[in-house]
Amino acid sequence: MVMWKIVNQYEKMVVLRFGNFLGVKGAGLRLVIPFVDRAIKVDLREHVVNVPPQKYITKDNVVVDMDFVIYFKVMNDDGMVKKALLEIEDYRAATINLSFATLRAVIGATTLAEALSERERIRDELQLRMDEVTQRWGVKVAQVEINEIDPPPGVKAAMEREKSAAAIKTADITESEGARQSQINRAEGEKRAAILGAEGQRESEILEAEGDQQAAILRAEGFSSALDKIYSVAKNVDSNTLSLQYFDTLKTMGTSPSTKFIVPMEFTKLLEPFSNLVNKGNDDTDKPKNK
Repeated sequence: MVMWKIVNQYEKMVVLRFGNFLGVKGAGLRLVIPFVDRAIKVDLREHVVNVPPQKYITKDNVVVDMDFVIYFKVMNDDGMVKKALLEIEDYRAATINLSFATLRAVIGATTLAEALSERERIRDELQLRMDEVTQRWGVKVAQVEINEIDPPPGVKAAMEREKSAAAIKTADITESEGARQSQINRAEGEKRAAILGAEGQRESEILEAEGDQQAAILRAEGFSSALDKIYSVAKNVDSNTLSLQYFDTLKTMGTSPSTKFIVPMEFTKLLEPFSNLVNKGNDDTDKPKNK
């Protein structure tokens, strides 16, 4: 009499005949002889085990509660399947118990502050240490995730106060940095404004000086042009005309009752033409007229 067994896609079956290892069978319909063969199926899917919270002591002697999740599976290889069944009594229980011992060793070498801030490092170290051991059982630890690290209430309260103090300190530093930056920005703005004002004043003074210079040049050019015209006219004026002009000026000055004349010697030279004319007229009068 024979018996047929179905091996699923995600399973492998180890066959023992009279207690001796016969072989590993894959998925499909497999023949088993009753009372002669013993068939043991192995699930190759990934196992997920949520390890309940346990107490662990850190390097600085703080007791913390931790829980985590382990992802592991039997490797899909006939030799590894054989190891998982023949070289350890219960690979599932062995993997879970190993996780407790390994995590205690890792946490024992870690301070509370490091455990709280370096969770990923602890996770990776735990996975690496476990995987080194479980490989000889044909088991692969795929992943470890730490869910919670819970320190004692007194330590937690002290940590909350420390966090609050650190937050206040950070806020004060940020506020002072903001005030300092504001003062720097204000000072730089005032400095820039002063520079721009000085540059504007300088430009204004330069433009004003250039305007005064240009006006002086124009006045000088106008005065020079006027002198040139006076000179050109004066060249064509005879001494008699010039003397008449002097007399006209003296006449105007003489209308004032407080006017005193001081006649320079050079002025007598201007009168010579008029005195000559007067003398000539007198001479003509004294001469006898022809009958």
